[in-house]
Amino acid sequence: MREILETLEQSAFSEIDEANTQKTLEELRVKFLGRNGTLASVLKGLAALPPSERPLVGQKANALKGKIQAEIDDKLRHLAEEGHSESGSQDLTLPGVFWEEGGIHPLSRVIREIEDIFISLGFRAVEGPEIETEYYNFDALNIPKSHPSREAFDTFYLACPGGDSEQARDDKWLLRSQTSTVQIRVMEKEKPPLRIIAPGRVFRPDAVDASHSFMFHQVEGLWVDRDVRFSDLKGVLTLFSQDFFGSQTKTRFRPHYFPFTEPSAEMDIACLLCHGKGCRVCRQKGWVEVLGAGMVHPNVFRAVGVDPRHARGFAFGMGVERLAMLKYGIDDIRLFYENDVRFLRQFA
Repeated sequence: MREILETLEQSAFSEIDEANTQKTLEELRVKFLGRNGTLASVLKGLAALPPSERPLVGQKANALKGKIQAEIDDKLRHLAEEGHSESGSQDLTLPGVFWEEGGIHPLSRVIREIEDIFISLGFRAVEGPEIETEYYNFDALNIPKSHPSREAFDTFYLACPGGDSEQARDDKWLLRSQTSTVQIRVMEKEKPPLRIIAPGRVFRPDAVDASHSFMFHQVEGLWVDRDVRFSDLKGVLTLFSQDFFGSQTKTRFRPHYFPFTEPSAEMDIACLLCHGKGCRVCRQKGWVEVLGAGMVHPNVFRAVGVDPRHARGFAFGMGVERLAMLKYGIDDIRLFYENDVRFLRQFA
């Protein structure tokens, strides 16, 4: 794997050096660093490595990603200094044009950071449809008909594509309220072992205020194999929190209930502001909830045709906006969506 990364580095640097337009450099960025790019394809092979080698190779891959991006940025600056344009010419008699440099949106930045951490742990990112059926959003996840989340005031239901037919009335369509639907779709098509994360938008008819929105982002994860344990869940999520929030971050797990996992837990981190002493942000508790998790319920395995006697796994889900607010000290979720450049410039 290390030899493959070294070969990839040489190939990337060579092609970047030969590039002479911004368009070509953008194509190279997508080729090497995109979600379906060469580096992402190489990282999918981490799962096949011995556990002792995965962290080292993952660190080397993340370092390579930074090197390639820096090389592309340097080449872009070099082209700009030499006066290159997409047409290959420049009229030096024209007055200068000021282009304000933009930046990555804080939510996109956080999603990429989450993906990088879990990819280094052997996971791969997958996507799924935002318009779902009731089966994938509720039934296959062991959520009973009587559960409050299935009520119209908790879910955005849509007009059925089939009109007024009996089949259309039975097949309710909705805007997904969680990205767990992607886990079901993947398990239907692929058999264990599986190690995936599912980032994406979800929708719930919540009243908009400082901590709620009708649209937000989630990253849900799933690890299924023959001998996955709750200790594996705790280890993976503890590593994630320490990588994302800082190496000194303290975590704790509290028993909870979710229909699709058993046993289930919520994970807290020590308040980043008061460091566990108690303050207004953590409501004097010293701890802040960041995600929910648990061992996959046997009924979920049965729904996708997997024998729960021969497979075990854990799942987890986290809200991207909540993590971003905790990490950057943001106190109003609406700031992410208002496009106020005064707010966005802080992350450029």
